[in-house]
Amino acid sequence: MHYELYIDSVFFLNFIMNLYLLLLVDRSTLRIASAGRLIMGAAAGAVCALLPLLTGGPGLLKLAAGAIAGTAGMLYITFSVRGFRMFLKLLERLAVYSFGMGGAMLFLIRLIPGLRGFLGSVPGVVGMGGLFFLLFGRFQRELHKTDSLCRAVLSLQEKKIRTMALIDSGNSLFEPISGKPVCVIGREVFSELWEGTQEGFRVIPYHSIGKKRGILPGYLLPELILEAGDIKYRFTDVYVAVSEEKISAEDSADAEPVNMIINPRLFAEDKKGSRRRRQNERRYDTEGYDTGKDAVQDDSQG
Repeated sequence: MHYELYIDSVFFLNFIMNLYLLLLVDRSTLRIASAGRLIMGAAAGAVCALLPLLTGGPGLLKLAAGAIAGTAGMLYITFSVRGFRMFLKLLERLAVYSFGMGGAMLFLIRLIPGLRGFLGSVPGVVGMGGLFFLLFGRFQRELHKTDSLCRAVLSLQEKKIRTMALIDSGNSLFEPISGKPVCVIGREVFSELWEGTQEGFRVIPYHSIGKKRGILPGYLLPELILEAGDIKYRFTDVYVAVSEEKISAEDSADAEPVNMIINPRLFAEDKKGSRRRRQNERRYDTEGYDTGKDAVQDDSQG
């Protein structure tokens, strides 16, 4: 029996299916992958899927090598994996969604045998994969309504505070001089961590519904660690704005209140242009915890 395989079709099919799976994995974590990394990871997996077709050797060995290289490459490129435990956690989620999507397609073929021909085509696989991606995504949101919640560890000199944080796409605050994203903390967390000191002060402008514009006091936090399961991300020199209003109205005994709102731009990878722009800006904005007091004095003199 003779089969014809088109390299471009195989690549496109694997790329789209990899993208579906990586998006599901990303939504089950801290949404730490940028659009560019998702695309690069899906493309890397698709390239590795072509290796068994382009190289010689035993068929099973080639398939296994391509699958291992493709899976590891996808995860490391997409999520900037930091540590073996994080890799295993991501691998577990990728496997769950892979088997789930494959099992759903096989079940559909057995349930409706007439779909076998359609699902054997590239448009059929991509279309049904997209349908199951939407269904899994909806089920994921209903099952894990707190997926955007994570544990935050705020560190300032010798002090550390642990609290619940919400990753909220509605938070688009940024520090006007450096252009860095700004997170929001409650007054209680600020008072406990800073204890009245004004060092590292910044002015953070904001817009909100019902109030055209306003200003929040902001401060430079030396270290912020976000934890969700076995996945941890560490950030340094993060700007935080202090809210006088309660961030979470949750007062029930079985639910821990949220005292911090994370700007999702923290997870975005710097592009060459923005990295170059920020380096230029830093000539005028000496970012550092110890320089905030001087910045306030200079402003008052103007």
